[in-house]
Amino acid sequence: MNTISILPNYINGQWCASKATDYLEVINPATAEVLAQVPLSLALELNEAATAAAVAFTTWRRTPPTERVQYLFKLKNLLEAHFEDLARTITLECGKTLAESQGEMRRAIENVEVACGIPMMMQGTNLEDIAKGIDEIMIRQPLGVAAVICPFNFPGMIPFWFLPYAIACGNTYIVKPSEKVPLTMQKVFQLLEKTGLPKGVINLVNGTKEVVDAILDHPQIRAISFVGSTPVAKYIYSRGAANGKRLQCQGGAKNPIIILPDADIEMTTRIAADSAFGCAGQRCLAASIAVTVGTARQTFTEAIAETAKKRIVGNGLDQSVQMGPVITAQSKTRIEELIQKGADEGANLLVDGRHPNITGYENGNFIRPTILQNVQPAGEIARTEIFGPVLSLIHLDTIDQAIALVNSGQYGNMACLFTTSGAAARKFRYEAEAGNIGINIGVAAPMAFFPFSGWKDSFFGDLHGQSNHAVEFFTQTKVIVERWPSDWSRQF
Repeated sequence: MNTISILPNYINGQWCASKATDYLEVINPATAEVLAQVPLSLALELNEAATAAAVAFTTWRRTPPTERVQYLFKLKNLLEAHFEDLARTITLECGKTLAESQGEMRRAIENVEVACGIPMMMQGTNLEDIAKGIDEIMIRQPLGVAAVICPFNFPGMIPFWFLPYAIACGNTYIVKPSEKVPLTMQKVFQLLEKTGLPKGVINLVNGTKEVVDAILDHPQIRAISFVGSTPVAKYIYSRGAANGKRLQCQGGAKNPIIILPDADIEMTTRIAADSAFGCAGQRCLAASIAVTVGTARQTFTEAIAETAKKRIVGNGLDQSVQMGPVITAQSKTRIEELIQKGADEGANLLVDGRHPNITGYENGNFIRPTILQNVQPAGEIARTEIFGPVLSLIHLDTIDQAIALVNSGQYGNMACLFTTSGAAARKFRYEAEAGNIGINIGVAAPMAFFPFSGWKDSFFGDLHGQSNHAVEFFTQTKVIVERWPSDWSRQF
């Protein structure tokens, strides 16, 4: 980009310059190039968006769902037409490979497609004659104004876990993008504008904590979705709940994968590497701990180490690259310090990816794939979410020990098993305490027509994003019990 633009907000159907006086730079993590400036918008600007959304709700909720989804059909076509540009924007501001960005946008579009089924998904239930001459009906109605507070790692996909369902159900919506990666949502909102959605139905407010707190406190915002770290998820859940909000807060993770002796090692190694090092380990479903059971220890350890060493790291726009940078220089420093912490706790640095030299990208935030061997299960590194391309290896003797390790963890986002035994797979999926389970799958990411689950400190709330959970989250049920006495003295 030749000029550094200051990103606007989108409020009540108009692009508007923020009233902020403070800004952050949006930086390409591969090149350190400044892409734009994002304003640290003020609470009063969030109030403007919430007020506009509340006014729009009075009409939008009365728009038939068959009409509301027509805007989503238009949006799906626009997203397809601008697919490559959106994917490239994700790579520019987030750093992941172009193929990973394309996969992200495909998942976003799938959620739009599922939300187009709202005329069926939002239906209620009824039963005649619950007592003589009395019928009972349950209907779903929209809540009002809802908002999402987005993370940096999936700037294109995660807002679509929520937004299409919210507006299809008749709610109005506010998006607060991550200040690290706001460009993708700028382009998405340009497409939303082209759909002709009524003003105020969708709004975008950039910013950081002041805007977040304003969302949590605003009396007209009824429901809030969040994805991010567990400490922030706890903060948002507690403050929002204290203000009477409905919340769904996706937190952190420390995802284990279990490799049994009968696993197909070639397939397992390839899948495990993609899970641990894909998106530079910056996803809530990244494999973080690999637990080898029995004789799988030697074969898997050798194979994963060799695969990690060969992984091509660089600018995600280069099609030969298999892994991009981490998001910021601060993240790089934090990850490298955690790698050292693992070594200090006694782990062997089987593959050390710190301080790489990426020719032509010396200013980028790069860490190569790293493997820590013989990590202590009770150590800090085995419990800490690193959120980088680091895989810890732990060895145990039995599947029961492995499941016990899975269930002892603070988090419960994902757990995966690699095996050719159906009995072992059933035991694992039955006993493992995690919301997303993979069997010979390294990233157990639910399709858009299933909810994105999560247990323990990986999720705070009751209803998750996507699918029927999203429909339930963005609606409230109303039960009608009615009697219409017959007047038999009248003649018809």
